[in-house]
Amino acid sequence: MAHNLGDYLAGAKCPESQLIIGVDEAGRGPLAGPVVAAACVLGPDAPAGLDDSKKLSAKRRAVLEPQIQQSCYWALGVVDAAEIDRINIFAATMLAMTRAVAGLVAQLDGDPAEVLIDGNKTPHGRVPEWRWNARAIVGGDALVPCISAASILAKEHRDRLMRAAALAHPNYGWERNMGYGTAEHMAALRVHGATPLHRRSFAPVAAVLV
Repeated sequence: MAHNLGDYLAGAKCPESQLIIGVDEAGRGPLAGPVVAAACVLGPDAPAGLDDSKKLSAKRRAVLEPQIQQSCYWALGVVDAAEIDRINIFAATMLAMTRAVAGLVAQLDGDPAEVLIDGNKTPHGRVPEWRWNARAIVGGDALVPCISAASILAKEHRDRLMRAAALAHPNYGWERNMGYGTAEHMAALRVHGATPLHRRSFAPVAAVLV
């Protein structure tokens, strides 16, 4: 079934016969930690004020996350650093999205009419397990409420993982930089080297391993 983007911008709710899943990821760019994708179908009581997670304050995301979890159907897909190194970050992102959607579809009575994905690529034709009608929407995390919800879920979950990882690897400031290549993180890499959670296929990490 074909849909116009305006159908999604008009409101957050979709009829059950036109089930729409929104998908977004967090963690493509960091030097350490997993990439996390979330898939979400908005429920009738989904919270207001959904937006791209990057545009929301940490305090606001912390409020919205449990509201989304309690009022919507959702699932997560995670690909760790070792698998990222094995298949590359793009393939890992597509795989995380596939895992998230598969987990969500398992909770539902049937397949969605469409899966809307933030960005310009979908896992269709890239991940063998992908079997759903998909559409990529550039900037979808700020435009389409179900993608916005997925964006919040993915970021909040990944941030928690990185804060926990920082307790085991306290030198890198992951509780602040979430694994991104900040000056603090890069300095720690040069002094302490890479951990098992670092993405060794990423050039800044590979450079300290030479």
